[in-house]
Amino acid sequence: MSRHFDDLQLGSLELFCLAADSGSFTAAATEAGVTPAAVSRSVARLEERLGVRLFVRTTRRMRLSEAGQAYYQQCRQALGQLVEAERQVTGGQVAPSGRLRISVPTPYAHHRLLPLLPAFQQRYPQVQVDVHVSNRNVDFAEEHFDLAIRGREPADSRLVARRLEDAPLVVVATPAYLARRGTPQVPEDLAGHECIQFELASSGRRPRWSFRRDGRELELETDGSFTCLGDFLATATLVRHGAGLMQAYRFTVQEALDSGALVEVLAEYGGTSRPFVLIYPQARHMPLRLRVFIDYLFAEGARSHG
Repeated sequence: MSRHFDDLQLGSLELFCLAADSGSFTAAATEAGVTPAAVSRSVARLEERLGVRLFVRTTRRMRLSEAGQAYYQQCRQALGQLVEAERQVTGGQVAPSGRLRISVPTPYAHHRLLPLLPAFQQRYPQVQVDVHVSNRNVDFAEEHFDLAIRGREPADSRLVARRLEDAPLVVVATPAYLARRGTPQVPEDLAGHECIQFELASSGRRPRWSFRRDGRELELETDGSFTCLGDFLATATLVRHGAGLMQAYRFTVQEALDSGALVEVLAEYGGTSRPFVLIYPQARHMPLRLRVFIDYLFAEGARSHG
């Protein structure tokens, strides 16, 4: 059997994938320990060999071309298979390595994911983690994310969705606000209160507040003088400074509730929750770094919040 690739071409494939992952020749060069010129030459060799442009470059950004995107998906899978083959042959002794790109909404990032990352890095020091903290939906193919955490399952059947947890909801306010405006006794009393709003980036809508009464879920539209866009944790800051009431994930305000800085109201109408879902593309061969991260996330999540 004649050789189809030489060592230089295989190295060019790795540098091409690094450049696609990072969106930058400079960042790829830093990760690979070579010069940006070396990355540029490697990509140029591939483009000459294939007879297509792999990247579309402008003065402000660099992105994969349509042909480059298709080639990247195949190359990334093939390189992952090589790593997996080494892992199996050596009895699993190949250490997870490479870069993970994760997109996660602000409340889950600050209160769930980010606190877990230092211990993960100590366990797997050759894995680098890029965390994109945002509530907007991301395009896995276009933006090269390995996984995302979102508040709902995706409609795209090409994506795997695994539920991380159902996060309980709670309505809170400061003691000072309640002393000034009174404490709502039933959900309908919220019509006379300042209810801090959050606008979803993906849809531009404000979620209704959710309650449970007589075993059935009740959703109410609320209103107030303040609306936060983009960062859900901004609502918690407003609440702590007495701006009004807010329905939040309990895990984002638990410390303030424990200290008495915030007070839970309408507790007898609680019991509702919203999910957080781990999402990643389907693949026959999952990179080892992604597999160990997913396993770690579920194991630590189960240990820390049941």
